[in-house]
Amino acid sequence: MAASSLVSKRKIRESAGDRIFVFTIYFILSLVLVAVLYPLIYIASSSISSPSAVVSGKVWLWPVDISFRGFQTIFKTPLIMTGYANSLFYMAVGTLISVTLTVMLAYPLSRKTFFGRNGILMVVLFTMLFGGGLIPTYLVVKELGMIDSRLALLIPNAIWVWQVIIARSFFQSAIPDELAEASAIDGCSDWRFLRSVVLPLSKPILAVLVLMYAVGQWNAYFDALIYLKSDKLFPLQLVLRSIIIQNNSAGAMDISIQVQRAQLAELLKYSLIVVATLPVLLIYPFVQRYFVQGMLVGSVKG
Repeated sequence: MAASSLVSKRKIRESAGDRIFVFTIYFILSLVLVAVLYPLIYIASSSISSPSAVVSGKVWLWPVDISFRGFQTIFKTPLIMTGYANSLFYMAVGTLISVTLTVMLAYPLSRKTFFGRNGILMVVLFTMLFGGGLIPTYLVVKELGMIDSRLALLIPNAIWVWQVIIARSFFQSAIPDELAEASAIDGCSDWRFLRSVVLPLSKPILAVLVLMYAVGQWNAYFDALIYLKSDKLFPLQLVLRSIIIQNNSAGAMDISIQVQRAQLAELLKYSLIVVATLPVLLIYPFVQRYFVQGMLVGSVKG
């Protein structure tokens, strides 16, 4: 009893101002949580509600007249499955290429012994401020023979400058020069040092790069819209765009059919959002524990 009373006396009593401050913080965080969760719940509920309930605004939080017509329409369309496979290919291969090239560029720029690194870094940073524009870029892609090919979505935007800067800052802070010097004394080559020492120590920044590039590749549609002509190469985002446009263009038909198509088009929007965001939601849990650490180390230090 004496010990418990002593512990209770030593506890710091919160003042009224502290309690008000804590309550305010929790209230603001609760509002932020509602603002983030409500659109997600609304989209998920609308995607499995009947088309008439979605159009009439009956869906507020929970599904109304549960129907999977939107998903049935999506997966009955062969072009959507082709687009899904294409997007997975672009995301996987594009992320692999981008992360590899980013590491190969960022790591040498982080080493003080690399001759001309400041000049190369200035050239890299210059591209953040000035670009050639759409027409010159299109002409370059055309001259390289990449029009209407998968390479048009993998090569031109393979490296993002901001990701190079983040990775370079991480390598500067996490991989000391003394470690490289000790490895060189032991006879370790640069390639083996990169493979056996640098990459195992760089899991946080690699996770950040994978997540950024994967999300960027999955959501990309503009390059496909410009460079691709064959619908067999279209990514999912471009296929979904085409489906929504086709359902919105009613043309000359009976008014009842127009209403049905308008309702289905509205339902498809929510179903397509759920389908398009699923891969990103599956990837994030595996890299989220490294994400914050890599972002802080890569962007603050160095």
